[in-house]
Amino acid sequence: MKTYLLAHDLGTSGNKAVLYDEQGSLCASTLYEYQTDYPEAGFVEQDPEDWWRAVCSSTRELIAKAKISPGQIACVSFSGQMMGCLLVDRQGIPLRRMIIWADTRSQKQERRMIEAIGEERGYQITGHRLSASYGGAKLLWIKENEPEVYRNAYKMLNAKDYMIYRLTGNFVTDYSDASSTNLFDLRKKQWSEEILQELAVPKDLLPQLHASTDMVGAVSPEAARQTGLLSGTPVIAGGGDGSCACVGAGVVRPGKTYHVLGSSSWISMASEEPVFDPAKRTFNWVHLDPELYTPCGTMQAAGVSLQWFKNTFCQEESRLAAEQGVSPYQLIDQMVAQSVPGANGLLYLPYLLGERSPRWNPAASGVLLGLRTGSSRGDCARAVLEGVGYNLRVILDIFRQTRPIGEITVIGGGAKGKVWLQILADIFQMPLQLPRYLEEATSMGAAVCGGIGAGIFDSFDVIDRFNPTEEMLYPREEYAARYEKLYQLFNQAYDCLLETYTGLAGIR
Repeated sequence: MKTYLLAHDLGTSGNKAVLYDEQGSLCASTLYEYQTDYPEAGFVEQDPEDWWRAVCSSTRELIAKAKISPGQIACVSFSGQMMGCLLVDRQGIPLRRMIIWADTRSQKQERRMIEAIGEERGYQITGHRLSASYGGAKLLWIKENEPEVYRNAYKMLNAKDYMIYRLTGNFVTDYSDASSTNLFDLRKKQWSEEILQELAVPKDLLPQLHASTDMVGAVSPEAARQTGLLSGTPVIAGGGDGSCACVGAGVVRPGKTYHVLGSSSWISMASEEPVFDPAKRTFNWVHLDPELYTPCGTMQAAGVSLQWFKNTFCQEESRLAAEQGVSPYQLIDQMVAQSVPGANGLLYLPYLLGERSPRWNPAASGVLLGLRTGSSRGDCARAVLEGVGYNLRVILDIFRQTRPIGEITVIGGGAKGKVWLQILADIFQMPLQLPRYLEEATSMGAAVCGGIGAGIFDSFDVIDRFNPTEEMLYPREEYAARYEKLYQLFNQAYDCLLETYTGLAGIR
């Protein structure tokens, strides 16, 4: 009987559920979208019940679409959005909506963490800055602002951890998701006693730690009833979306680099050791392979910037796209093509959600700089795409200082847009590799992890045949000097606006 791997990728905008066979072929996929709430400036939350509805609905739909029996599913594994904070009681009932990765409300708690632990000490223990972006500061915010919720809390979980609980009844996490909390000792791969003591956070509040390939339970009878899975189906821990994407992009050995171009965006690699930047601009996750790390730099508003531009300035393109049965982004690409590299002197600073790496400035905001009466919408559209590229190049240049990078594998929804990819190649002046699967790479990483945990695969090297490179995009040298100059002006503009960002944040 043919068997399948079921992977759920719990992203920011929805859950992408995918079935793969043992040869790595994508057999069926479906997307269940859910809502993100913005109750106040800097507050970003989701209802965890939406994730469970997504998992249940997606699983049943996949089984029907693929025309298989539940008994053919060898295992279930997860990829999930990282850096969140969901508190549940002893019965596993959420005590509030989850504070997700994009939330920046915990800036006071960040400062208190730095005072208690020290910037350098925190970075050396966790592999990350001590920041409002991570789960630890969000936990402290709840402790100080919602004390009743905190008192009733039994466990702090991330998105995929809660889904594992709903399937198995077990409170667990894996090393990669744990490394998104600011509470985890990166080298020892355990919760940091030192940090927990300094912050007065009880260790019992945190879930049990596992390698990503560990079997962490089996589907319960009640979960089977709701999802359509077979009771007893193995559940493999899986990992945070960053580490799953790393595997799905084929970055399973030291020396390979990849870039995810999605709502948020990041550049990362596989390494036998963490990479510590003297200025603490980048950070480190644990790879799905517990013997490796994934040094990383990530920005908040990559695809979000393009989506904002579409929603704000492209209503006509959206209407025409609906009539023509195409994506509005195809029509925006046509606008971009009418502009020239450099956007006729326009610069876009992509800080619509503040910024994590490389700026670490939650007060930063988006800017269109250089507007003149002759500036067109096409110039603005190109500037948005280029501004994301300049910001990503800051991250790339940090890594290029420590190791050679030959080419970059690009995945994510944004990788479908060849216009944007050419802009990135020109700004980076590096070749880009496009694998067979772009948007499925994250779920594929989770599926490979599940296959290893279930004993189907021997190692992560199986990804080489699952997701081979199918296309290369090369930089155009004739634009190198122009983009180099604009890149320097982009960084100069950010530095010059630092006081303005702080002032505007006060008004907001």
